[in-house]
Amino acid sequence: MMDDVASTRDVARPKARDARLLIALIAFQILCSAFFVVDIVEDFQEGGVVLTHMLPELGATLGLFVGLAFEVRALMYLMRRQAVMEKSLGVAAGALGALMEDYFRQWGLTPSEADVAAFTIKGYSIAEIATLRGSAEGTVKTHLNAIYRKAGVQGRGQLVSVLIEDLMNAPLVPEAGSATRV
Repeated sequence: MMDDVASTRDVARPKARDARLLIALIAFQILCSAFFVVDIVEDFQEGGVVLTHMLPELGATLGLFVGLAFEVRALMYLMRRQAVMEKSLGVAAGALGALMEDYFRQWGLTPSEADVAAFTIKGYSIAEIATLRGSAEGTVKTHLNAIYRKAGVQGRGQLVSVLIEDLMNAPLVPEAGSATRV
């Protein structure tokens, strides 16, 4: 059913290369700024200060420094944002895992059924689950029918919906002094 649909496993993740490119750009701008500063200082030392020559150099140097300030600020913001997102993703993944285990216990799933249910919720196809578990597709289908019956759902979509709805109705991070809801 989901064989033709790309799952979240196939989505490209941001790469550290992006941050390295921004850092390289900042380093290049620092070198350019240093060149202009040295050139301006040498022009003053030589005494040949020509306003039409100095103003563009001063403007370019100032522009580079302002650009550097904005780029460093943007890089710091992106790095803080990434750290918060990674922390939130870890909390969400932990909450989903705990919620899945709780439901599997409530439904009375066998260890094999719980394994198949977890792969199903992650978006694996029947063929992929069979390959991962080293079992026949018919066995996986039998497990899925038992899972759906025990969970009181009609199929994969409803199974996932039960977990997502419960997860979305609760805060991922418990309030201070309250018990964890998962």
